[in-house]
Amino acid sequence: MNLLRTAARVLTGSTYAVLGWEAARTPGQRVDMAASTLTAVRKVVPLPVDDELIVRGNGAAQAAGGALLALGVLPRLSSAVLVASLVPTTFAGHAFWNIEDPTARKLQRVQFQKNLAMLGGLAFAYLDGRPTPRS
Repeated sequence: MNLLRTAARVLTGSTYAVLGWEAARTPGQRVDMAASTLTAVRKVVPLPVDDELIVRGNGAAQAAGGALLALGVLPRLSSAVLVASLVPTTFAGHAFWNIEDPTARKLQRVQFQKNLAMLGGLAFAYLDGRPTPRS
């Protein structure tokens, strides 16, 4: 069972580490995709005005959280950081409800659902990272 837990952590964490690193290094079109969501969030939360900085920071948080999770270091903290970064990423990057083209809408809905499944996996990682009670 420990081998399976290790494999699950490595598979889950490495995905965030790789994709987060890519977003931090070269945010590219992610900045434009996040712009309208960041504008809406700024009405409630004081965020820096530099959208690229926020996208890079979110990517760095995912890269660090993913690496820590993959290594089994601070699994509860790293999975919590990943959840905190994935929720806004999901709404900013896969807002299928704003897309009129049926094909593009379907593709973004699939990506949105995939991210929901990833959030479920992080919930398992968080729960699995709890200290086990002693008998």
